[in-house]
Amino acid sequence: MTKVLFIEDETTLQKTLSEILKSSGFSVQNAYDGEAGLALAKKSRPNIILLDLILPKMDGFAVLAELKKDEQLKDTPVIVLTNLEAVEDVEKVIALGATTYLVKANYDLPEIVAKIKEILGK
Repeated sequence: MTKVLFIEDETTLQKTLSEILKSSGFSVQNAYDGEAGLALAKKSRPNIILLDLILPKMDGFAVLAELKKDEQLKDTPVIVLTNLEAVEDVEKVIALGATTYLVKANYDLPEIVAKIKEILGK
C-alpha cells in the first residue's frame, strides 16, 4: 500500500484530507509539527510527503532541507501544500527540491489527491 506522510498543523484539514486519501487506497500517517514529521519520515520511509511550510517546532523549509540531505529520503516526492503564495517561497522550496507547490486556497481536496496520484504515476 502506498504510504503518504502528511505534515500539517491544521487538524481539520489533516483529518479531512487523510480520510479522503484512505478512501482512495492510501495508507496515511500524520504529524502535527515539523520535528515529528521529520522523525516519522525517517522511521516509516513514506512513498510521498505532503508538507505545510508554517509549522510548530521546525518549519517546512527546514524539514524539506533535512529530507533532501537524507540518503534514504532524498528521492521521495514532496508536495508543499501551504497558504504562502509569495514567489520567493515558491522559488525557495523548488530550489530545496520540492516536487511541486500547491497553494491550499487554489485546490480542492480531490484535486490534491489527483496530484498525488499523478506524481506517483498511478
